[in-house]
Amino acid sequence: MNELTVSVSPHLRSGRTTRKIMLDVLIALSPALIASVVIFGWRCLLLTGVSAAMCVACEFVWEKLMRQPVTVTDLSAVVTGVLLAFNVPSTMPVWELLVGDVVAIICVKMLFGGIGCNFVNPALVGRVVMFFSFTADMTNFPAPEGTIDALSSATPLALIREGSIGWSEFGQIFIGVHGGVLGETCAAALILGGLYLCVRKVIKPIIPLAYVGSCMLFSWIFGSSQPVIAAFSGGLLLGAIFMATDYVTSPTTNLGKLIFGLGCGLLTAMMRTFASSAGAVTFSILLMNLVVPYINDLTAPKPFGGVETK
Repeated sequence: MNELTVSVSPHLRSGRTTRKIMLDVLIALSPALIASVVIFGWRCLLLTGVSAAMCVACEFVWEKLMRQPVTVTDLSAVVTGVLLAFNVPSTMPVWELLVGDVVAIICVKMLFGGIGCNFVNPALVGRVVMFFSFTADMTNFPAPEGTIDALSSATPLALIREGSIGWSEFGQIFIGVHGGVLGETCAAALILGGLYLCVRKVIKPIIPLAYVGSCMLFSWIFGSSQPVIAAFSGGLLLGAIFMATDYVTSPTTNLGKLIFGLGCGLLTAMMRTFASSAGAVTFSILLMNLVVPYINDLTAPKPFGGVETK
């Protein structure tokens, strides 16, 4: 006679931990970090290292003061610090970056309960605070080392608005020979990192593809002269691959991820076209983060045998 064994959920178990996932994210970010050092110089390493260390210190001190279990070994704070550093130019004063680190970890992550409880992406909120507090330094985009041409001394989005960029410059944009923040310039490095995350099954490609594809489509509809080039600049790939896919602040269902990506793409295209916003990617992801609970509710699958409640 066969026995029916009943046990407490979860019934499906995995050896994947938060630490292993965060380690994969750091590995995926390493090509962009190497590219930033090659493009902008060794100061990129200083900013990235200091930012990661400050985020870890903030989380550690908070947990000690609040008598909570120390969780810095899960590497989530390190990832936040690296992403925040990737959103500033190489000339950013260190103390200003530290302000963003404190806001990201203390105000957005720890005050809401720590990892898994924040309702928006901590690194993006830190970037917004720095953007409005230190606007001049956040928009001072240096040219890559050893270059003096027009493309290298300006961001591609600025050149698109001026109508002075074409397909002949796409190669330079793809490898990052242009002004911008640390982690956004080299499209090739970001795509490589994204492929790694997909192969490792850390993320699904739904959000990045929906985000980038819809942004190009809506940019073209809104009259952009170079929608494809725009998709490879302005931090779109960095945001689509590494920030919009954040487990905590993105939808859980595949349909929800598609809606989320399309919404991010539409908002980014609108802000770039009608507001000329330097932070279009940041604001788009944050706005969509706020509606993720509603997206999850609308796209949640119906339990087998369940009855819809009124």
